[in-house]
Amino acid sequence: MKARPAAIIKVCGVTNREDALEAEAAGATAIGFNFYAQSPRYIEPGAAAGISAALAGILKVGVFVREDPERVVQICRETGMEVAQLHGGEGNQALTIWRACRVPASGEFQFPEDSEAEALLLDAASETLAGGTGTTFPWRVARGAGNRPVIVAGGLDASNVAQAIREARPWGVDACSRIESQPGRKDHQKMREFIRAARAEFSL
Repeated sequence: MKARPAAIIKVCGVTNREDALEAEAAGATAIGFNFYAQSPRYIEPGAAAGISAALAGILKVGVFVREDPERVVQICRETGMEVAQLHGGEGNQALTIWRACRVPASGEFQFPEDSEAEALLLDAASETLAGGTGTTFPWRVARGAGNRPVIVAGGLDASNVAQAIREARPWGVDACSRIESQPGRKDHQKMREFIRAARAEFSL
Protein backbone atom coordinates (compact mmCIF):
# COMPACT_ATOMS: atom_id res chain seq x y z
CA MET A 1 0.00 0.00 0.00
CA LYS A 2 1.41 3.39 -0.93
CA ALA A 3 1.75 6.08 1.71
CA ARG A 4 -1.51 7.82 2.55
CA PRO A 5 -1.90 11.61 2.54
CA ALA A 6 -1.81 13.40 5.88
CA ALA A 7 -5.38 14.50 5.10
CA ILE A 8 -7.89 13.32 2.54
CA ILE A 9 -9.40 16.07 0.40
CA LYS A 10 -11.55 14.11 -2.02
CA VAL A 11 -13.42 15.27 -5.10
CA CYS A 12 -16.01 12.62 -5.86
CA GLY A 13 -18.22 11.80 -8.82
CA VAL A 14 -15.65 12.68 -11.48
CA THR A 15 -16.64 11.60 -14.99
CA ASN A 16 -14.10 13.29 -17.27
CA ARG A 17 -10.38 13.87 -17.64
CA GLU A 18 -10.59 17.68 -17.50
CA ASP A 19 -12.21 17.69 -14.06
CA ALA A 20 -9.81 15.04 -12.77
CA LEU A 21 -6.69 16.88 -13.86
CA GLU A 22 -8.02 20.18 -12.51
CA ALA A 23 -8.76 18.56 -9.13
CA GLU A 24 -5.26 17.14 -8.94
CA ALA A 25 -3.66 20.44 -9.98
CA ALA A 26 -5.71 22.33 -7.37
CA GLY A 27 -4.37 20.13 -4.57
CA ALA A 28 -7.00 17.45 -4.00
CA THR A 29 -5.44 14.35 -2.44
CA ALA A 30 -8.09 11.85 -3.59
CA ILE A 31 -10.56 11.51 -6.44
CA GLY A 32 -13.67 9.34 -6.63
CA PHE A 33 -15.12 7.44 -9.60
CA ASN A 34 -18.71 6.23 -9.25
CA PHE A 35 -19.31 2.72 -10.62
CA TYR A 36 -22.96 2.56 -9.53
CA ALA A 37 -24.92 2.34 -12.79
CA GLN A 38 -27.99 4.14 -11.40
CA SER A 39 -26.03 7.21 -10.35
CA PRO A 40 -26.11 10.37 -12.49
CA ARG A 41 -22.32 10.40 -11.98
CA TYR A 42 -21.76 6.85 -13.22
CA ILE A 43 -18.62 6.26 -15.26
CA GLU A 44 -17.83 3.22 -17.38
CA PRO A 45 -14.80 1.31 -16.07
CA GLY A 46 -13.01 1.73 -19.41
CA ALA A 47 -13.37 5.50 -19.27
CA ALA A 48 -12.26 5.56 -15.63
CA ALA A 49 -9.17 3.53 -16.49
CA GLY A 50 -8.11 6.10 -19.07
CA ILE A 51 -8.53 8.98 -16.64
CA SER A 52 -6.85 7.08 -13.81
CA ALA A 53 -3.76 6.46 -15.94
CA ALA A 54 -3.36 10.21 -16.45
CA LEU A 55 -3.24 10.93 -12.71
CA ALA A 56 0.08 10.88 -10.91
CA GLY A 57 0.15 11.13 -7.12
CA ILE A 58 -3.53 11.48 -6.25
CA LEU A 59 -5.35 8.61 -4.48
CA LYS A 60 -7.94 6.94 -6.73
CA VAL A 61 -11.15 5.69 -5.13
CA GLY A 62 -13.83 3.52 -6.71
CA VAL A 63 -17.37 4.01 -5.36
CA PHE A 64 -19.62 0.94 -5.27
CA VAL A 65 -23.20 0.41 -4.09
CA ARG A 66 -24.20 -3.10 -2.99
CA GLU A 67 -21.86 -4.57 -5.62
CA ASP A 68 -20.66 -8.18 -5.72
CA PRO A 69 -17.25 -8.34 -3.97
CA GLU A 70 -15.58 -10.17 -6.85
CA ARG A 71 -16.86 -7.58 -9.29
CA VAL A 72 -15.47 -4.82 -7.06
CA VAL A 73 -12.03 -6.44 -7.14
CA GLN A 74 -12.21 -6.86 -10.91
CA ILE A 75 -13.17 -3.23 -11.57
CA CYS A 76 -10.56 -1.86 -9.16
CA ARG A 77 -7.82 -3.86 -10.85
CA GLU A 78 -8.96 -2.87 -14.35
CA THR A 79 -9.17 0.82 -13.52
CA GLY A 80 -6.23 1.34 -11.18
CA MET A 81 -8.38 2.14 -8.14
CA GLU A 82 -6.42 2.03 -4.88
CA VAL A 83 -9.45 2.14 -2.56
CA ALA A 84 -12.95 0.67 -2.78
CA GLN A 85 -15.56 2.90 -1.11
CA LEU A 86 -18.43 0.58 -0.27
CA HIS A 87 -22.03 1.71 0.21
CA GLY A 88 -23.34 -1.64 1.39
CA GLY A 89 -21.97 -4.99 0.33
CA GLU A 90 -19.07 -7.03 1.63
CA GLY A 91 -15.41 -6.15 1.46
CA ASN A 92 -12.53 -8.23 0.17
CA GLN A 93 -9.13 -8.74 1.77
CA ALA A 94 -7.50 -8.00 -1.59
CA LEU A 95 -8.67 -4.37 -1.38
CA THR A 96 -8.35 -1.35 0.86
CA ILE A 97 -11.88 -0.49 1.98
CA TRP A 98 -13.57 2.73 3.03
CA ARG A 99 -16.96 1.90 4.54
CA ALA A 100 -19.68 4.45 3.78
CA CYS A 101 -22.18 5.07 6.59
CA ARG A 102 -25.42 7.06 6.44
CA VAL A 103 -25.92 9.51 9.30
CA PRO A 104 -29.44 10.89 9.86
CA ALA A 105 -30.06 14.60 10.40
CA SER A 106 -30.87 13.82 14.05
CA GLY A 107 -27.29 12.69 14.59
CA GLU A 108 -28.45 9.41 16.15
CA PHE A 109 -25.89 7.00 14.79
CA GLN A 110 -24.20 3.76 15.84
CA PHE A 111 -20.71 3.24 14.44
CA PRO A 112 -20.31 -0.15 12.74
CA GLU A 113 -17.86 -2.75 13.97
CA ASP A 114 -15.95 -3.02 10.72
CA SER A 115 -12.37 -4.02 11.43
CA GLU A 116 -11.52 -4.45 7.75
CA ALA A 117 -12.15 -0.82 6.80
CA GLU A 118 -9.23 1.60 6.63
CA ALA A 119 -11.68 4.48 7.18
CA LEU A 120 -15.35 5.23 7.72
CA LEU A 121 -16.93 7.72 5.33
CA LEU A 122 -19.86 9.45 7.00
CA ASP A 123 -22.50 10.87 4.66
CA ALA A 124 -25.93 12.38 5.15
CA ALA A 125 -28.70 9.79 5.07
CA SER A 126 -31.15 9.85 2.16
CA GLU A 127 -34.21 7.81 1.27
CA THR A 128 -33.32 7.78 -2.42
CA LEU A 129 -29.59 8.45 -2.91
CA ALA A 130 -26.50 6.49 -1.84
CA GLY A 131 -24.45 9.71 -1.92
CA GLY A 132 -24.19 13.10 -3.55
CA THR A 133 -27.20 14.38 -1.63
CA GLY A 134 -25.95 17.92 -1.10
CA THR A 135 -27.12 17.82 2.51
CA THR A 136 -25.17 17.74 5.77
CA PHE A 137 -25.39 15.95 9.10
CA PRO A 138 -24.24 17.00 12.62
CA TRP A 139 -20.48 16.88 12.09
CA ARG A 140 -19.59 16.33 15.75
CA VAL A 141 -20.98 12.80 15.35
CA ALA A 142 -17.65 11.94 13.70
CA ARG A 143 -15.83 12.30 17.00
CA GLY A 144 -17.55 9.13 18.21
CA ALA A 145 -15.40 6.99 15.94
CA GLY A 146 -12.62 6.77 18.51
CA ASN A 147 -9.27 6.04 16.87
CA ARG A 148 -10.78 5.00 13.54
CA PRO A 149 -10.10 7.40 10.65
CA VAL A 150 -13.20 9.26 9.46
CA ILE A 151 -13.96 11.07 6.21
CA VAL A 152 -16.84 13.54 6.28
CA ALA A 153 -19.07 13.85 3.21
CA GLY A 154 -22.43 15.40 2.41
CA GLY A 155 -23.19 18.99 1.47
CA LEU A 156 -19.64 20.29 1.67
CA ASP A 157 -18.20 23.22 -0.28
CA ALA A 158 -15.91 26.16 0.38
CA SER A 159 -18.51 27.87 2.58
CA ASN A 160 -18.64 25.18 5.27
CA VAL A 161 -15.72 22.76 4.93
CA ALA A 162 -13.54 24.58 7.47
CA GLN A 163 -16.30 24.41 10.07
CA ALA A 164 -16.87 20.72 9.29
CA ILE A 165 -13.18 19.99 9.86
CA ARG A 166 -13.13 21.92 13.14
CA GLU A 167 -16.25 20.16 14.47
CA ALA A 168 -15.58 16.63 13.20
CA ARG A 169 -11.77 16.49 13.46
CA PRO A 170 -11.70 13.99 10.59
CA TRP A 171 -8.95 12.42 8.54
CA GLY A 172 -10.63 13.80 5.44
CA VAL A 173 -13.47 15.56 3.67
CA ASP A 174 -15.34 14.68 0.48
CA ALA A 175 -17.26 17.00 -1.86
CA CYS A 176 -19.45 16.19 -4.83
CA SER A 177 -22.76 17.80 -5.74
CA ARG A 178 -22.14 21.26 -4.28
CA ILE A 179 -19.04 21.80 -6.42
CA GLU A 180 -20.78 20.86 -9.68
CA SER A 181 -22.27 22.82 -12.55
CA GLN A 182 -24.44 19.75 -13.29
CA PRO A 183 -24.31 16.11 -12.16
CA GLY A 184 -20.96 14.67 -13.23
CA ARG A 185 -19.50 18.02 -14.28
CA LYS A 186 -17.46 20.05 -11.82
CA ASP A 187 -17.55 23.82 -11.52
CA HIS A 188 -13.81 24.43 -11.50
CA GLN A 189 -13.98 27.63 -9.49
CA LYS A 190 -16.14 26.04 -6.77
CA MET A 191 -13.89 22.97 -6.76
CA ARG A 192 -10.71 25.03 -6.39
CA GLU A 193 -12.26 27.10 -3.61
CA PHE A 194 -13.34 23.96 -1.73
CA ILE A 195 -9.88 22.42 -2.02
CA ARG A 196 -8.16 25.65 -0.99
CA ALA A 197 -10.40 26.06 2.09
CA ALA A 198 -9.89 22.43 3.13
CA ARG A 199 -6.12 22.59 2.68
CA ALA A 200 -5.97 25.77 4.75
CA GLU A 201 -7.94 24.23 7.62
CA PHE A 202 -5.84 21.06 7.53
CA SER A 203 -2.69 23.26 7.37
CA LEU A 204 -1.45 21.55 4.23
